[in-house]
Amino acid sequence: MDRLAATREKALEDLRQSGVLMIDGHFDYGNGYHGRVYLNPHQLFRHPSTIWRFAQDLIDLLPADLVQQTEVVAGPVTGGALLAHTIAGLLDSRRSLTHPPCSFAPFNYVPPGGFALRAFYAHELKGKRVLLADDVRNTGETFARCAALVREAGGTVLATMEIYDRLEAIADLGVPNLALAEHKASENFVASACPLCKTGVPVTKF
Repeated sequence: MDRLAATREKALEDLRQSGVLMIDGHFDYGNGYHGRVYLNPHQLFRHPSTIWRFAQDLIDLLPADLVQQTEVVAGPVTGGALLAHTIAGLLDSRRSLTHPPCSFAPFNYVPPGGFALRAFYAHELKGKRVLLADDVRNTGETFARCAALVREAGGTVLATMEIYDRLEAIADLGVPNLALAEHKASENFVASACPLCKTGVPVTKF
C-alpha cells in the first residue's frame, strides 16, 4: 500500500472510531438533498487538535504547485470555514518566510440553501487564486455555489478539497478535487422525494 492510500485508510478509520462519520441516520445536507450518512462537524471540531491533524494530512495531498499558488482558502460555514481557516494558517508553515501570507474567506449560509459572500471578502478575492475547502463533499453542489461566488468576485478557483468524499458528486467544477478519505455512501435523496421523510423518520438533530 502506498503512502497516499495508507493515509486515506487511516483517516477513514479515525473518522469512524471518533464518531465523526455517522452512517445510520436521516440527515438534511442543506443543499436540497437528504441521506443516511453524515460527517458530524460538531464532533470533528470539538477538539482543535483533531482538525489540525486532518488539515495537515490534507495539505500533504496538495501538489507542490498548489501549495505555492494558493492565495486564499475559502469554505462554507461552519465546518468548511473552520477547516479552510486552519488550512490557510498551516499553508504558511509550508512556504518560505518571504511568501505572502495566505488569506481566508468564509461563505455564509443563507436559507433555504444558498450561500453569500460578504462585500469585504468579495473585495479580498478579486484577482486571487482560491482553494475551496469543506469538511465533506456530498453532491458537490455546495462547492459549485461557492465557486460561482468566487468567480463573481473576480477570483480563480484552483481546486477543491475535503476531509471526506462520499463519491456521489453530481456537480463538476472543472478543477481538481482532493479528498483525505473516500467512502461510497448510500444514496442521496432529493428532499422533496426523500423516502425517510415519507416514512416519518425524523431528521437527526445535534
